[in-house]
Formats: sequence, structure tokens, C-alpha cells
Amino acid sequence: MNWLADYKAKLTTAQEAVGVIKSGDRVYYGGNAAIPQALVRALAARRAELENVQLNHVLLLGEDPLSAPEMAGHFRHNSLFVGPADRKAVNDGRADYVPIFLYMIPRLFTERVIPVDVAMVAVSPPDEHGFMSLGVETLASKAACNAARIVIAQVNEKQPRVLGDSFMHVSAVDHLVEETEELPNLEPGPPSDVELAISDHILGLIEPGMTVQMGIGGIPDAIYAAMDGSLDLGIHTEMLSDQAMKAIERGVVTGMRKTLHQGKVVITFALGSNELYDYLDNNPLIEAHPVDYVNDPFVISQNEKMLAINSAVEVDLTGQVCSDSIGTYIYSGFGGQVDFIRGAARSRGGKPIIAVSSTAKGGSISRIVPMLKPGAGVVTSRADVHYVVTEFGVANIFGKNLRERCEALIRIAHPDHQEDLELAAKERKLLP
Repeated sequence: MNWLADYKAKLTTAQEAVGVIKSGDRVYYGGNAAIPQALVRALAARRAELENVQLNHVLLLGEDPLSAPEMAGHFRHNSLFVGPADRKAVNDGRADYVPIFLYMIPRLFTERVIPVDVAMVAVSPPDEHGFMSLGVETLASKAACNAARIVIAQVNEKQPRVLGDSFMHVSAVDHLVEETEELPNLEPGPPSDVELAISDHILGLIEPGMTVQMGIGGIPDAIYAAMDGSLDLGIHTEMLSDQAMKAIERGVVTGMRKTLHQGKVVITFALGSNELYDYLDNNPLIEAHPVDYVNDPFVISQNEKMLAINSAVEVDLTGQVCSDSIGTYIYSGFGGQVDFIRGAARSRGGKPIIAVSSTAKGGSISRIVPMLKPGAGVVTSRADVHYVVTEFGVANIFGKNLRERCEALIRIAHPDHQEDLELAAKERKLLP
């Protein structure tokens, strides 16, 4: 029990723990539902004492005090995936955005592309051996902690003990702060008619024994909710949701036909309700691993019949996919889209899918476009894209020439926009 004495010796307050952060330091902190909120609040309270502190992180949920305008000059976000908490700061020029494949984020820290002075993470209480779980977000936290000079952990009784390669020992942490807080919940509304129509088309592509990757949104939720029968599916995904949990409980997901981690659900983070977080606690069915393993396209491809479903902001008539920006306006990030599209493409019997509604803004804007907006970033290249699905059907453009791609994508565009798309394609000499 030597670890217990070490644990008690390292206990301190949030204010004292973040006191080790100095001006000019580079800080990493966990995101999604594993933000160490007490440490973030304590750091924000030190604004007047600090200058030019760089904050590295993935998706941040809820209000982030460090993103407020008055924090300019004191703290600057270096966002690896932009979300509601830091989107305005990024687009106002008060914060930075790093385009990067999700599976490569740990390399930024291990190879000191981004040096880490201090890492702040949220963990579960230690078990009888002194190991604390990173809970609902493993992702890049282990790599950041291993690279950091100083590691601060917020011990939260609400943080589930998620199993897998997701543990830190008390001896690897410099400062411990006990602070119990509710984890952020994600409670999406019911899927729209368009999302239900898209999910119906995708359900027609699902074969028994497939291994599935899906993320946030009405389309994944609708697909999981509609799955029924003895599909014997597996899950290998970056994010686990409530609807995924319910599919497991219904027996649709068994994992027994997986060719990698048979019988296990492999994730790198989870986001949903308290019911989901309780389900994860000490559940041997679930394995959380760092993202450089879960999202590595080579690892993903070892799951035969891998089904990867991802979304887009817009798709041009040649198959280029933009999903991190609206023109020059940075909206999100690369995330794991390319990781899983490429992994599924390499999988035997795999199906990489881009699922997108045909229009936006009440039907006035087509998401199938002649050209991406000026300044829009290509996240998934046209050579990577196989299936594109809208509420109007499925286009498999793999191996198709530009003319064939145009024809297939126009067919699944909204009828109100098809004529304009055809005219634009003819002007570009994509169609005769």
C-alpha cells in the first residue's frame, strides 16, 4: 500500500496545483466529457498573473472560461479540434487551429512537435493497486502526460473506471486534486425525417458480422436505433454513444465475428448520458485505448468488413469532402474521418461512407456543390471517397472517372438543385 502514502502526499487544492504553471508554458488538458473543470476554473482565476500560456486540447464542451475575450494575451488556445467553446476565439484570431488526423495527435507530444510543460487530466479514484482510469477520454492524454514535465490529475468520483489501455498510476502524477463533479452530458434530440431517410439507405449497406464506426449526430443515432435482428455486429470506434450502448444491450452488437479484439467494444472516448457513463464503469466488454492505436488506419483495416460512417459540410462534384470548415470559417476539425475512411477502405469487405443531407438552411443551399467554397479545406480527398449517401440515395464513386462521379452525385442531390449542378458541371466540361 505504499502508493496510498504517495497519494496522500500529493493531494492539494486546485489553486495550489495550477500554481506550477508559468507564463509561456505549454499546457495540455483533456477534453470531451473528461475536462478537468476544477483545474480549468482555477487556471482562469490566475489570469492576471500569467501571459502567453498555450492551451492544447481536443473538443471542449460547454462554456470554457479560458476562451473568453478578456483572456487574450494571458491564454491562447491551440485547438486540435474546434468546438463550441473555442470556435469564436479561433475565428476571431484569438486562438489557433491545428489541422491534424486524430490518430497522429499523440505524436505531437511524444516527438515534441508541441512540447508539453504541464498536463491536466481527469481520472477515476485509484483502485487497490494505485491505478487511476482516464475514464471517458483516453485519446491523447497518456501521450501528453508521458511527455509533460508536470502532471496534474483531478480525481473525480463521477469518472467511471473504464478498462483497457487507459490507466495511470499514482506514481506518474505530480499533483492530485480531489474534486467531484458531474460529467457533461450529450442529449441529442430525435432524428429528423432527412436523417431517418439517410439511415434507411445506409441500413441497406450493412451486412451481418460487420464492425462499425459511427460518431455524434442524428444519422448515427438513427442507424443504431433501427438496427435489429441477429446482425452480430462489432464496434471499433473513436466515440461510444448512448445508442451504441442500447444496440449492445439489444444483442445487435456481440463482437463475436470481429477479426480484431473479438468480443470487445474498442473506443478511445465516450460521450452521452450518465447512464452511459455508469455502463462503462468496470465493464469488461469495453476497452479504451489511446487514439494512435484505435484510429490508426492500419489497425482499423484489420477489422474485416469495417463499416465507417462519417459526415460532411459539403461534397463537390468530383468527390472532395470538406468537413472542418464553412468556407474560411473554421467549424470543427479533421477528427477521425480520414483515419476511418482509409481504414475501412483497406479492410476486406469494408465500406467507407460519407453521409450528408442534400441541403442546408431549409433547402436553400445544396451540400452537393460544383466546387467547394473559397477557403474551404479538403478533409477527405476525392481518391479516398467511396460511398456518398444523402436522403435521395447512394452513390458509390470509387474507381469512377470525373464524369461518372458527377452523374452519380447529381442523382443523389436534392431535385431542386440538380439542374443548377448539371449546368455548372457542363461549364467545367465535367459533363458533355
